[in-house]
Amino acid sequence: MHVLLIDDDIELCELMGRFLKSEGFDISMAYDGIRGLNMALNNDVDLAVVDIMMPGKNGMDLLRELRQSSNLPVIMLTARGEEMDRIIGLELGADDYIPKPCNPRELAARIRSVLRRTEQQQSVSPEQLNKFGTLEWLPQSRTVLDQSSPIELTATEYNILAELMQHVGKVVSKHDLSQIALGKRYGPFDRTLDVHIGHLRKKLPETQNSQPRIKTVRSVGWLFIAE
Repeated sequence: MHVLLIDDDIELCELMGRFLKSEGFDISMAYDGIRGLNMALNNDVDLAVVDIMMPGKNGMDLLRELRQSSNLPVIMLTARGEEMDRIIGLELGADDYIPKPCNPRELAARIRSVLRRTEQQQSVSPEQLNKFGTLEWLPQSRTVLDQSSPIELTATEYNILAELMQHVGKVVSKHDLSQIALGKRYGPFDRTLDVHIGHLRKKLPETQNSQPRIKTVRSVGWLFIAE
């Protein structure tokens, strides 16, 4: 797997790169946001690790521009304790975040987790099609259509939506959804799922009754409404 590290801290970037290479990853590096964005868009990259605080083009601007044309999985490096950075990053389409300074072993585990979720295929035939009103779900190609047009989803957004659609009409608990779609335990103060759900609601059409397609069941979780 080819991982792109984008961080203006050259020493830290090279330290992480050496460890990830020892873990079997192919590594490319960029030390500024402009070059990093160009490499993310034009190189054969499977995942990007992006630092938020960079001169010229910061990580937020990079992610915003990247999401205009690419669903490349992205892990953001955030300053420890900066919750707002994490929330904004998730709203812009980041798949995960990890605070700096980070343990290279934890970063490797997070990368594997995001890539595993991205590559995971639903155990259905390619011909199987699930329809929910104007929505169509093709699990084999990890595609969701609205009126035959693809909805642009990040890898994490797709994983959350697929899990909810797989249990249409049934409540999926916060704990189960976090473990299955995000690959981590749900924490009582963790807003990651809430941010992704809010983003999905903006992208999905409402039901015929003008209700959100994803309903919150307070203190329990969420359910996907077929129509």
